[in-house]
Amino acid sequence: MPIPVILDCDPGHDDAFNIMLAAAHPAIHLLAITTVAGNATVRKTTLNARRVCTVAGIEGVPIAAGRARPLHGAGIVAGNIHGDSGLDGPGFGEPTVPLDPRDAITLIRETLLAHPEPVTLVPTGPLSNIAAFLLAHPSLAAERVERIVLMGGSTGRGNRHPAAEFNILADPEAADIVFSSGLDVTMIGLNVSHQVPATADVLARLEALGTPLSRLCTDLLTYFGTTYREVFGFEAPPLHDPLTVAHLIDPDLITLVHAPVAIELTGTHTRGATVVDLDGVTGRPANARVGTAVNAPAFWDLIIDAVRTLG
Repeated sequence: MPIPVILDCDPGHDDAFNIMLAAAHPAIHLLAITTVAGNATVRKTTLNARRVCTVAGIEGVPIAAGRARPLHGAGIVAGNIHGDSGLDGPGFGEPTVPLDPRDAITLIRETLLAHPEPVTLVPTGPLSNIAAFLLAHPSLAAERVERIVLMGGSTGRGNRHPAAEFNILADPEAADIVFSSGLDVTMIGLNVSHQVPATADVLARLEALGTPLSRLCTDLLTYFGTTYREVFGFEAPPLHDPLTVAHLIDPDLITLVHAPVAIELTGTHTRGATVVDLDGVTGRPANARVGTAVNAPAFWDLIIDAVRTLG
């Protein structure tokens, strides 16, 4: 049976590919999309989710806007990576896919109640919506959430700060709530996503599909590659977020280890760090499955097939 999934995202170039992968693959039943402030403001990320669904022909999946700021303090955005719109590069027309009138927390709640089986939550932005849902509906989460498979953190260095990855740094208190929830949490971080760069060969495979959607995807990755070269000096941009859905489709794709993960909340230079005890030196019990390696060719096969299917 397909895995029922709610995507919680902040599109974002890599989020766009994750939406397409979740909608295209028969192993996934995409129930809903919720948006959060992260790569851009929540107004822009919500518009971008609707834009992606429109150009990819994804219909019948409700899209609801979520939190505009973290649980505490001011938010951050990633305009230096994703551009002012959060999805710079290709031209988008006005979306035809509607916005659901419910807020994200209500949509998550009602989707869980309506679906006959437990649902997997896949957050690929700051964890503000997910933490707010867990705080508001702890019993429902315990009963109806199968897993949380998130993109965020790292077993090593960060990207926004030396020790902190953007999604976790954008709302560390929310991340702490998620990792302390007792739910089945899988973390796929920068240490894995940096193993799947969108190289020139990947762009050539997309271009060879010869469809309007494949050309749009090529434009997305071309822009993404430009900012990653300018900001980080990368030869090709890593496609972070689709690793979450790819893992659900093929559990053998990513190597996982059980480990304790703590979120640094107060460090002067390390706030937002995911402290992953891979060697068991702290004696704390494992609270997450943590990605360490990925089969990159198989991952890109899934992405190319998704664009082919939708195009």
